[in-house]
Formats: sequence, structure tokens, C-alpha cells
Amino acid sequence: MAELVFFSGTMDSGKSTLALQTDHNYRARGREGLIFSRGDRAGEARVSSRLGLEVAAEEVTDGTDFWAEIGTRRAAGQAVDYLVCDEAQFYSPAQVEQLARLVDEMEIDIFAFGITTDFRTRLFPGSARLIELADRIEVLQVQSLCWCGARATHNARTVDGVMVTEGEQVVIGDVGALEPAAEVAYEVLCRRHHVRRMTALTARRRSAQDSLWG
Repeated sequence: MAELVFFSGTMDSGKSTLALQTDHNYRARGREGLIFSRGDRAGEARVSSRLGLEVAAEEVTDGTDFWAEIGTRRAAGQAVDYLVCDEAQFYSPAQVEQLARLVDEMEIDIFAFGITTDFRTRLFPGSARLIELADRIEVLQVQSLCWCGARATHNARTVDGVMVTEGEQVVIGDVGALEPAAEVAYEVLCRRHHVRRMTALTARRRSAQDSLWG
């Protein structure tokens, strides 16, 4: 029986790597599927992992209608047994509902991958709808780490290394670019340091100041 499964985790928890592995495993068993993504760091119509893996994908836009898209492909004789949907937090609630309908009415397995909350610790609309509709929610077991070594639970947006809590919900930036030259970047933090707005860069600056005054 087909399922809608939502794999969630913070940044750096291996979501895209698992998405690519899932596609590989299903194709190796003779099943036919499609990979979708939106706003991948590697550019449009790509799925990439931080381990260096990268494949072509179908780019999801505001106008993407999964029900119409898959219906058209099947009507043309194309087999579609499953969908791998990366960066699913950026999908609209209506698109998530379309995915659920594909599971229920076309018996297509849907594997969605995404982060749950934004840099303000608010749920993405797409992730919220996935939590509401998914048959299963799988929290990834690979733990991301804050700069302090504790388990990272929150995603932070930084501008020139300084954490910000206001702005558009979706701004594509360079994850892991923590030096001042990076204008907009993202970093995973434990709750304590997210609340204190202490990124790796601000922690280094504070440590350097303490050394000067010490």
C-alpha cells in the first residue's frame, strides 16, 4: 500500500543524501520514479548533497500541479511508481495535498524530505501540511552539531556571520559559509545558542575579545 512519508531534520542531517539513496534503491529494484526539488543550493532543477552527490531533478515552482503532472505522464504511458520530493518545506500546502491525493488515488509512494522550521523557529507551511497529512514522519538519525558540540536543533540565518531573526522566510544562502565574506548564510545551532543568537563567528569574536581583555 502506497504511503506519504515525510523525512525531517535540521540542516546538515543528510536529507538530500537520503533522498538520492532512496531513489537509487527503488530504481535498483526496477521501479520507475521522478525526483522533484525546489531551491536546491546547486541551482535550479538539481538535487545535491553536501557529500558531493548531485543529480538532475524536476524543479517545483508556484505553478507546479503534481496531480496534473503525474496524470499527464501516466496518460502518455510513462510508469510512475514513486516520487522523491526534496526541499519539501518550500512546497505550498496545496501541493502537499496533491501529493497526498497521488498516494490515495494513484497508489504512488511519495518520499518527501525537508526541514520543519525556519530561522525564526516557525513551521514552514509545506512542512506543517506534511506533518498533518503524512502516513509516517521519520526524524533523521544523523545528528547535526552546533559549534559548541551539542546537538543542533534550530536553523539560524546569518548576515556577515551575525544571526538575524527578521526577513523573508525563504532566502537561499550558503550553508556552512560562516566567514564575514558570506553575506547570507545558514548555520545550525543548539536551542541555547539560538536563543542567545550566538553563532560560531560571534563566539570566536567574543573569545578573542575576552583574550584581549584578559
